[in-house]
Amino acid sequence: MSLPSTIKQWETAQDGLANLKFTTAPIPTPGANEVLVKINAVSLNYRDTEVVMGLYNHHKTTGNATAALVPCSDMCGTIVASNSTTWKEGDKVISIFNQTHLKGQIQAEHMKHGLGLPLPGVLTEYRVFPEYGLVKAPEYLSSGEASTLPIAGMTAWMAINGMRPLSQPGGKGESVLIQGTGGVAINGLQIAKASGAEVIITSSSDAKLERAKAMGADHTINYRTTPEWHEEVMKITNGRGVDIIFENGGALTLRKSFNCIAFGGLIDCIGYLSGKEDAPEDRLNTNVLALMRNVTLKGLLNGPRERLEEMLAFYESNNIKPVIDKVFEFTEAKEALEYLFKGGHFGKVVVKISE
Repeated sequence: MSLPSTIKQWETAQDGLANLKFTTAPIPTPGANEVLVKINAVSLNYRDTEVVMGLYNHHKTTGNATAALVPCSDMCGTIVASNSTTWKEGDKVISIFNQTHLKGQIQAEHMKHGLGLPLPGVLTEYRVFPEYGLVKAPEYLSSGEASTLPIAGMTAWMAINGMRPLSQPGGKGESVLIQGTGGVAINGLQIAKASGAEVIITSSSDAKLERAKAMGADHTINYRTTPEWHEEVMKITNGRGVDIIFENGGALTLRKSFNCIAFGGLIDCIGYLSGKEDAPEDRLNTNVLALMRNVTLKGLLNGPRERLEEMLAFYESNNIKPVIDKVFEFTEAKEALEYLFKGGHFGKVVVKISE
């Protein structure tokens, strides 16, 4: 196919959402064992807003905080040029987040290879990838749907199955508490229900809770009208607590999560939407809290390529379709990130790059 000499893309100096720039650049050329991908759709994550605002500073290897950077990490696209024996032109693919994290536990060196910081991201028309940095996109999903899976779907999969042996996904007979209705949360709801688990989901919106219930949530809790929501979780579970918690809230929710986890349960630290630091009067003695119920507190940084492929097979066998809240045009990417940052979405926010 005929390729353009220049491409359009968004760039950030990590100085705020309002300062995102829509620019042009020469089209990249794939080297040995690389492919050129025409990007069809990009899915947004909360991480992307933090990168653009200069707030994503969790790791020492996150790159130059002032250099222009193409943001975002999750895409689905089509290979248009290949110097690889693994991929051919026309293959539909999705990216993996940490490009070198292929199997097992993530290591420090992998943190240098995260898309959208420190590596250039995918909010562009074309991008070169190493052959190992992609997986085959499910044919039954649209490009927009498939683009939502590398971070949101994968994080939800690891939250439920990351502590289990590869190829032994569980869930039947378990109970799962999911905080919120964003991308990771809704993927978690879908995975948990397909696995046979009982699901409790929280939100500040009754309308969102009704949507979650229609998708199979067994119990819903409005944490605004029920601020001591952990007590309601204990009532629902007859005092036992839940087996797995998607801890998306952070500072204002973790203590309550410890108070409603089952003995031997797993709390997955995924997000920090309520803040990153506890108030001085509510500082946790996590050692004591973990011992009280023999709890595992697990931080999640996505997962390896092998687990993403495992998750995609599960999605396909259960015909799971990711939930997209809203689709924006490529020229509206700034508005899309602002929309995501406001937090009113249910599921994923997608930017359509090409047809």
